[in-house]
Amino acid sequence: MTTVHAVLFDRDGTLVADVPYNGDPGRVRLLPGAAAAVALARALGLATGVVSNQSGIGRGLLTTEQVHRVNERADALLGGLDTWVFCPHAPDTGCACRKPRPGLVLTAAARLGVEPAACLVIGDVAADVLAARAAGARGVLVPNAATAPAEAERFAGQSAPDVLTAVRGALGAPGGRPSS
Repeated sequence: MTTVHAVLFDRDGTLVADVPYNGDPGRVRLLPGAAAAVALARALGLATGVVSNQSGIGRGLLTTEQVHRVNERADALLGGLDTWVFCPHAPDTGCACRKPRPGLVLTAAARLGVEPAACLVIGDVAADVLAARAAGARGVLVPNAATAPAEAERFAGQSAPDVLTAVRGALGAPGGRPSS
């Protein structure tokens, strides 16, 4: 197995509470364990980043500037990540960056100077795990109330109950479940 050099997180539903099409930094709320997960990855010397679909831009519901402001607020609350990459396209555009396609993961890996195979991608829906696979990275699902039960079942062997456990388990840090 390739050594992990970077941890890439999904934003909404993984690091921050999912507020659909959020353009207001004041509505950003960290999920339990999110800041600790980012801090653990950094303490282990790993690069960190966010890979996020933001279709509200392509749908005309958000501006790129609003997404940047929300990301900046989340970044401040999380203690700072190394890169933030998002897909601004609507789902029907067929772009290469929208998860489950690999574009966001490939871009983040390139920005961080690591091979995609050395990335761990953590997210709350199948598209996150599938984007990781498509890029040659490893994916971990952290299901929540919005995760489809079929997705949780499909990726049960590649899942963790929360984002901190996902980082601990995948990296062999104390307190994590064994990685599969």
